[in-house]
Amino acid sequence: MKLALFDLDNTLLSGDSDFEWSQFLIEQGVLDRELFEARNHAFYEQYKAGTLDIHEFLDFQLKPLARHARKVLDGWHEEFMRSKVRPMMGQPARELVARHREAGDVCVIITATNSFVTTPIAREFGVPHLIGTDPEQINGEFTGNVSGIPSFREGKVARLEAWMAERGWGWDSFADTTFYSDSLNDLPLLSKVRTPVAVDPDPTLLEHARQQGWRVLSLRL
Repeated sequence: MKLALFDLDNTLLSGDSDFEWSQFLIEQGVLDRELFEARNHAFYEQYKAGTLDIHEFLDFQLKPLARHARKVLDGWHEEFMRSKVRPMMGQPARELVARHREAGDVCVIITATNSFVTTPIAREFGVPHLIGTDPEQINGEFTGNVSGIPSFREGKVARLEAWMAERGWGWDSFADTTFYSDSLNDLPLLSKVRTPVAVDPDPTLLEHARQQGWRVLSLRL
């Protein structure tokens, strides 16, 4: 049995679903452009630089979910998938996931982006397991808060190990563990797996991958 882990944004997707969700809400007039667009860009730059305060960002990202009924949010998400997400799902990424799935590997998307945004994307890729940052819910409606440990940096390792433990697995349960990621923020998990793969990596991750002799891969068309 082998474990295949996939980061989502700028790895399987040729863009960032977290950033694009906020932009989508701005374009729909749900969020005020003047108030939210500059902050959305600033948080994205902080993420790429490895300086993001995840709790400050989650406050920005999750609070809008609490202002609208889940049924309304789900309707917006369907349009978001059509207009923003599917165009970012390239054939090389789909084929990579399919190869692991057809080999019988346990496939998991593990992402810092919240699970409301990413659950339909994981389903579209045909990946049965998703570890994302979980928005808190009460009676099916979002509160605007985060539930548990955010799936970010060292939190990805903690969340993955908890997920494995729930299934009676550990790192030694797998003949191989592979993680595909583009981001320096994923170095904690990339350093844990047996087969780290840098996918269209940022400059920091690319340099680290070259120093460590990690595989470097592109999924861009």
